[in-house]
Amino acid sequence: MKPALSLGFFGFFGRSAVLRVFDADLRAVDLHPNLVPEAVKLTAMRLLMDRAGGNDPSAEESRAAAEIIAYCMIGADAFAGANGFPLTEDIEQRIDAALDHGTSLDAKLVLLALQANVIQPSVVDHFRLEAASD
Repeated sequence: MKPALSLGFFGFFGRSAVLRVFDADLRAVDLHPNLVPEAVKLTAMRLLMDRAGGNDPSAEESRAAAEIIAYCMIGADAFAGANGFPLTEDIEQRIDAALDHGTSLDAKLVLLALQANVIQPSVVDHFRLEAASD
């Protein structure tokens, strides 16, 4: 059985540990978690949990997902200013590889940011992204 992801409810039932860790990971890459829609965070965590066979994602996987989401949401310049150029270049290489393969977790996270309309236009332009329309 998959662990439950909970947002909390009127301060009663606490936020799930997985989401608290992901919030901390977002903060660590200079993106305040309140700026990320809950639906994006829940979907990202569900993707990670599915990849982990229904278990909680590892700390490394959570951090890697937060890096992709943050890069997409704040753009290359702001991300580099907060996290340095080596990490920014690493994220850009991961996105390039993800776009080449199309089905990786990183590709799904980029698609999530694109579909949720939380991606920076500069990221869309840099990687020539487009959402398919029906």
